[in-house]
Amino acid sequence: MIASVFSKTRPLNYLIIGILVFFSFFAYTFSNYDAAAGWESIGLTVLKFAVVLGSCFLVNFITLKNNLTKDNTYAILLFFIFLLFFPTIFQNIEILFSNLFLLLTLRRLVSLRSMIAPKEKIFDASFWIFLSALFHFWSIMYIVLVFISIIQHVSRDFKNWIVPFIALFSVTVLFLMANLLLDNELYLHLKHQSYISFDFTYFETIYQNIALAVFSSIAILFFSQSMVSMGNKTMNMQSSYKKVLFSFLLGIVIYVLSANKNNSCLAFCLAPLAIMGANFVESLENNKLKETLLYSLLVIGSFFFIVSL
Repeated sequence: MIASVFSKTRPLNYLIIGILVFFSFFAYTFSNYDAAAGWESIGLTVLKFAVVLGSCFLVNFITLKNNLTKDNTYAILLFFIFLLFFPTIFQNIEILFSNLFLLLTLRRLVSLRSMIAPKEKIFDASFWIFLSALFHFWSIMYIVLVFISIIQHVSRDFKNWIVPFIALFSVTVLFLMANLLLDNELYLHLKHQSYISFDFTYFETIYQNIALAVFSSIAILFFSQSMVSMGNKTMNMQSSYKKVLFSFLLGIVIYVLSANKNNSCLAFCLAPLAIMGANFVESLENNKLKETLLYSLLVIGSFFFIVSL
């Protein structure tokens, strides 16, 4: 049933996702609620929920607007399921904002295929990346995807190579102004995040370790299938799918390099993996197999979510 429901882009599907996100987000939030934080905590919680919900629908928009999947909502469903694997993402406001900005980046870079206003899209994408880096420093690695996109589409115009540096200058000016107003706090925060850590011994419970192992297996499956099926895509769409693959790989790089590492750093992998997973589900001709796969992922995700409460 779940596969048939999300095989279309019905308004009901978005309502279902909205309700699921609402209950899962607030269930996890209240299980970790600090009553002493008061009204400030309530305002921050509402902001986090808005970013999570906005990220879900942005993934759906990127997918459908750029024809990365057929007329279905598998991507937004899978993105939600992957959030259940690592519900600590719900509470990490810096990761949430950083990932939201990178989704806006991916939106602009994938749409670069149309060749409409390429300089504006390159500037916007670069601007979002550098802004994202202020929240989680190593998300700056996404700038690699900007230059890959330039090579794919507009490398002959040398001005396009300069645009990312203009965006960097713009964000730097905004950063310096904000840093002065906040008495150097932004600089100290950024400095604290900017070192490299290869410490993967952060697991507080055995379930976090298992969730990472299961998620890694799913990621390998979806990524491998996307690589194999790349040749079956039309030539004008291959550049878009390659950006999704590269964005997933860059998400892994961000996770590996991140200081203060935890499973919430995997948030940067979820959107591209959800898109790849949606394509994998589409490729299954047997409807029972689709249902089994989606129900299995939902049950596994729900299990890891429940044990984290």
